[in-house]
Amino acid sequence: MARKPDPIDAAAGARIRRRRLAIGVTQAELARTVGTTFQQVQKYENGRNRVPTSRLVAIAAALETSVSALVGEHRDVSQDTRLAAELATPGAIKLLAAFAGIEDARARAALLSVVQCMTNDNDKGTSS
Repeated sequence: MARKPDPIDAAAGARIRRRRLAIGVTQAELARTVGTTFQQVQKYENGRNRVPTSRLVAIAAALETSVSALVGEHRDVSQDTRLAAELATPGAIKLLAAFAGIEDARARAALLSVVQCMTNDNDKGTSS
């Protein structure tokens, strides 16, 4: 039986993934920069493996951010855990990137409305 990722590790991994994607770095590029494999980066991002402190410092430097930003200092861990789970859904990151690429605010609002109707969850995330 596979162990369930620790929520704190999963949240930190999700922050690593968000930052990596925000600056346009691939898992392979990050892995080369910090001296590991892209598979290991995947495991860090999914929370399956804990990130050693020395590697976390290297990842923060490679992603041009602080260690505290990656570990979520002064953040709600439960919110990060939920977000990590949502982003782990297959296609979620591609959908988010495509959504962010829609320049027309009305088109974004219309698409959000359609998705919310499909999930029967109209009261969540109504702000853009």
